Amino acid sequence: MKRGSFTLNRFLKWQVANIDQRQFLYILAFVVGLLSALAAVILKNAIHYTQVILLKWAEGTTAGLLFFAWPVAGMLLTILFVKYIVKDRINHGVTRILFAISKKNSRLKPHNTWTSIVASTLTIGFGGSVGAEAPIVLTGASIGSNIGRMMKMNYRHITLLVGCGAAGAVAGIFKAPIAGIVFTLEILMLDLTISSIVPLLISSVTAATVSYFFMGKDVLFSFTLSEYFSLSNIPWYIVLGVVSGLLSLYFTRSTIFIESLYDKITNSYIKLISGGLVLGFLIWLLPPLYGEGYETIRTLLSGNTAALFENSQFKSLADNFWFIMIFLAALSIFKSVASSSTNGAGGVGGIFAPSLFIGGVNGFFVARLINNLFNTGVPVSNFALVGMAGTMAGIMHAPLTAIFLIAEITGGYGLLIPLIITSTISFITIMRFEPHSIYHKRLARRGELITHHKDKAVMTLLDWTREIETDLVTVRSEDTLGQLVKIVASSKRNIFPVVDEYGILEGIVLLDNIRDIMFNSEMYDDTFVTDLMIIPPSY
Repeated sequence: MKRGSFTLNRFLKWQVANIDQRQFLYILAFVVGLLSALAAVILKNAIHYTQVILLKWAEGTTAGLLFFAWPVAGMLLTILFVKYIVKDRINHGVTRILFAISKKNSRLKPHNTWTSIVASTLTIGFGGSVGAEAPIVLTGASIGSNIGRMMKMNYRHITLLVGCGAAGAVAGIFKAPIAGIVFTLEILMLDLTISSIVPLLISSVTAATVSYFFMGKDVLFSFTLSEYFSLSNIPWYIVLGVVSGLLSLYFTRSTIFIESLYDKITNSYIKLISGGLVLGFLIWLLPPLYGEGYETIRTLLSGNTAALFENSQFKSLADNFWFIMIFLAALSIFKSVASSSTNGAGGVGGIFAPSLFIGGVNGFFVARLINNLFNTGVPVSNFALVGMAGTMAGIMHAPLTAIFLIAEITGGYGLLIPLIITSTISFITIMRFEPHSIYHKRLARRGELITHHKDKAVMTLLDWTREIETDLVTVRSEDTLGQLVKIVASSKRNIFPVVDEYGILEGIVLLDNIRDIMFNSEMYDDTFVTDLMIIPPSY
């Protein structure tokens, strides 16, 4: 036995004898939250300093060429890293977590504890139009999964630690502990008891504290509420909710469609060239699509639309109201193309940041349009923030996560009622057309999605390849009773499917139903299976 395994086994024996299982789970939740937060801090700083170095290195160069070249270079480095070092797929982080919970006993591979950090740093640091949140959530969940496995935990506790890792990752990267907990319950769909929420609380608070310690008290979007909620603006927040829901529907379907086009390309370098050309052209045309887009949101919150046109080919039109509106609409529409091209071409990133970007731009657009057309004075910056929650609620099918996340990352709950109104309306709107979120859609198509519906969850968790019986002998409806008796004599089953010439089920014959006549040889030739079969109750 290896020394490490021997030491671990001794520790586990000591733990069983001295530490209550629940208390031990709390300790592990603290450790998972701590490590998830450290991973989030490392990723945020790695992306930040990569961008700073590249900007400093490229001073004096042509911005258009720079915006075109860097994302392609980042995706190329990501492809090489994944292909020759990782040798495994690491994109679609949240979907992979859901699949692991559903079909792999919540087991995530050890390399997921670090590979997503490297890959997303290369992708986003070089300007890929995606977010760092999904990679860090996969990292945190993997930390929880592997610690749980190492400590010989059962499936339920490993799944809980996966949730602790995901909650810690969200809390760490956004400094938003409540949003981290709600994200785990709403997106990962963990069916937890009240006592199970305590580890999530421990993990989230630990992660947020560590994040504050290393990165200071500044929130993601520094915002001072200049105008409080007004009842007269409720109709406009409802309008924003409907628009956000429709925009979320567009984002979800266009993202899945575009990524499916890239999936049809088998050569990774052709994917890179195709995606690189699309992304490079979009960033050249619309520079705010470069990177995560958080700087653009800060610009909109400050009301400085002129800053959007820095490095743009349309800088001379920065004062034209209607051109600004067209520019904002283009950003909302083409962000999904840019983000799906980044991931489709080989980059690694998530949709958290794109959904916030689209929502902020959309909210700003709607408010400016309302003010111009109806001569009202709705607060534009408030609408930008609420719009972020609206699109996140629609794209992720997670209204509670959206509400609490926006409230926490802006440093207050002054817009809580508008956040609730717009997020709820957006969620209702998209649910009318799309029952599954962008995370869940791929798994739902394959019947591998766990939901809060307990019966459906049990059916999903079952391994049907082990449960379905296949040693059945089929008979034809035109077979005689005599032929059926010969089949019964050579079979150990008491049920016999009746199929047609194409193998399609027509009915079944139960042994109990023919027991009284099967030894009556006078009926062997003039009694047929079609007279004896019954239709299955649920057929």
